[in-house]
Amino acid sequence: MRLGSSLLADFYFCLGFFTRLPFPSAESTSNRSLTNFPRAVRMLPVAGGLVGSIAALVMGMASGLGFPPLLAAPLAICALILLGGALHEDGLADCADGFSCGATRERKLEIMRDSRIGTFGAVALVLSLYLRATSLALIADESLGLAGAVLIGATALSRAASLMPLALLPPAREDGAGFAARTPERAALKVAACLAIIFALAPLVAGASLTRSLTGIAAATGAAYAIVPLARKQIGGQTGDVAGAAQQLSEIAYYLAFASGV
Repeated sequence: MRLGSSLLADFYFCLGFFTRLPFPSAESTSNRSLTNFPRAVRMLPVAGGLVGSIAALVMGMASGLGFPPLLAAPLAICALILLGGALHEDGLADCADGFSCGATRERKLEIMRDSRIGTFGAVALVLSLYLRATSLALIADESLGLAGAVLIGATALSRAASLMPLALLPPAREDGAGFAARTPERAALKVAACLAIIFALAPLVAGASLTRSLTGIAAATGAAYAIVPLARKQIGGQTGDVAGAAQQLSEIAYYLAFASGV
């Protein structure tokens, strides 16, 4: 397969697995389709950047209709959630419940698999929504263009950062998406990291300083890594939920790094 066709196939794979965008060429998202996952994740930042661009467009349209940043920013976050099918939010909630309520490793994993949401999961979701929407509104109040660039950078970088637990930890159980996906290829991780950094530097085009942009990258990367030792201690490895939680923490940290400079 030629490189261009291979990259396009990987891009479609990421759209099919990580988003609800109706691309007819996207592969099935069942566990049986995950054989290409270790290589395909190299295009995950591009898929994330597309999702962020659509959310930035929603925020821009809302602002054009007269909505203030305090309303336009939550609408953009709503767009992110709808486009992503709340996949990462679900992972954050499951980890919050499992890590906080389970007395044993087995019980933690059982809670994480339960489709019902508990108190800690609900609190984690509320805090995630609040921090993302509020920090984005503060950035948009400074500059709408900067807020759009931050959205694009955050969605691309955080999705690449979600691969960190998958790369550094063994599967915590012998079934589920985390086990079926397998460890991402090292070459694919390098490509994903390079693409993520390029997207994460998008705020430079909108007038952000290099220091501010690098701070955002460092904060997002550190936040995603923080869940690695926590997951190792709590459940002895990674699951798809852990990857989702890493994405959420990374996205929040990126927004906060830029909001703190307002």
